[in-house]
Amino acid sequence: MMKKTFTLWKAALLGILTMANAACATSKKTASLPEKSKILKTLTLANDYFMQKWPDPGKEITTNKTRPSNIWTRAVYYEGLMALYEADPQQRYYDYAVEWGEKHNWGLRDGVQTRNADNQAAGQTYIDLYNIDPKPERIEAIKASIDNMVNSTKVDDWDWIDALQMAMPVYAKLGLLYNDNTYYEKMYDLYNAAKTQIGGGLYNAEDGLWWRDKDFVPPYKAPNGEDTYWSRGNGWVVAALVRVMNIMPEDAPHREEYEKTFLEMMEALVPLQREDGFWNVSLHDPNHYGGKETTGTALFVYGMAWGVNNGLLDADVYNPVIAKAWNAMSKDAVHPSGFLGYVQGTGKEPKDGQPVSYTSKPDFEDYGLGCFLLAGTEVMKMK
Repeated sequence: MMKKTFTLWKAALLGILTMANAACATSKKTASLPEKSKILKTLTLANDYFMQKWPDPGKEITTNKTRPSNIWTRAVYYEGLMALYEADPQQRYYDYAVEWGEKHNWGLRDGVQTRNADNQAAGQTYIDLYNIDPKPERIEAIKASIDNMVNSTKVDDWDWIDALQMAMPVYAKLGLLYNDNTYYEKMYDLYNAAKTQIGGGLYNAEDGLWWRDKDFVPPYKAPNGEDTYWSRGNGWVVAALVRVMNIMPEDAPHREEYEKTFLEMMEALVPLQREDGFWNVSLHDPNHYGGKETTGTALFVYGMAWGVNNGLLDADVYNPVIAKAWNAMSKDAVHPSGFLGYVQGTGKEPKDGQPVSYTSKPDFEDYGLGCFLLAGTEVMKMK
């Protein structure tokens, strides 16, 4: 009965949202997206800030300790850079990405034996660059690492939802490159374990949202008594589903399930948007370190814009949501220098990486920019 009631409630809510947004569409006050050239100008400003700050893409990253620059945070930036390169094919973007790969000998942190999705994230860009210029060394390490996973029966590696974005697109890219469903099947096995098995299942279909890992599965609660759904964590899942569906063929195994979950998440996120256009770090408790946050917002915009662009989402419902969020980030988060504000630092829950403000600097600046570039380049396709 609970599921039936929830389904009816969701249907009613969607109807209300559709009517409300249709009415807003005729209002002069309705937010609209800037021209494509203005969006690109904003993306270029933000990216130039980063490239000027990091002229050597192979330089180690020092925060609380020193790490190589092929870790997940930088890998997410390069996902965004490759999207920017597709939208605005400047040679310097391609060269910057190639130099990053070369400085690391196209390798992975902890070597090809790693099973850690964070370490495999760099492979997304390595494969993209291989597809542009098929030099074998560009994908040798990432293919070997994923093949080790494929040839193993272990499926419980992705016990935190960030892992889906870090690794799923790698499997999808290899599946497409080699026309081999084995990669799609292993990707699904790992995904399904995270979704339905680890911690009793990290996806709550009734709310259309994911717990970050088993530590946040009920009875854990946010201060207001609701479940704790971390914004960026759910953003990573949105990005994973979008990137996988954008890569894999229409008839690839399990695509229908990815699409179903994507649509459930999109529907759940609309009523959670803040009045100012952002989303809070804690999606069901706006007072739990509440306030503007760029990374989760950017990833949700990326997913919604892709959904509209690919005919999966109703433009009348989602365009106003996307415009409101994109305009908010552009106006409130982007500094005149190109630095991005309101970026929560690394962690796994609302209290981590605080405080989050216009001037606060996260421990890593790269992944926030990657999320922003993914969002902006997808929004550009809407105009």
